[in-house]
Amino acid sequence: MARRHWDWMAQAERDLEHAKKSLDIQDFEWVCFAAQQAAEKAIKAVIESKNGKSKTHSLLNMITTLGVNNEDIIHACMRLDRNYFLPRYPNGFSSGYPGQYYFRKDAEQAIADSEAIIKLCKSKIVE
Repeated sequence: MARRHWDWMAQAERDLEHAKKSLDIQDFEWVCFAAQQAAEKAIKAVIESKNGKSKTHSLLNMITTLGVNNEDIIHACMRLDRNYFLPRYPNGFSSGYPGQYYFRKDAEQAIADSEAIIKLCKSKIVE
């Protein structure tokens, strides 16, 4: 079976571009979710390159499984992990909808976190 790690990384980069475009139109909750998805796919690219599989969506779980202990990356994963469920569903909040809870600062941080994770993951892919 062919390894598809570069397919995972290519989609990670597309998801990150989607996040940036969503920032331009102020869809901040979608920026945060797309940034989380980009980071998740980048980490899964590394796992795939090592002939592994991951069924979790927890960035923190996956990145620590890879042996990464960089504090900045760990914190980026923790921040992005909060963006898997909450940006998509109103029932994550006691009232209102996700678009009322996300701001430009949140979105910009999510993009920066995702970029850092993608950069690290590109350096860790095993050919």
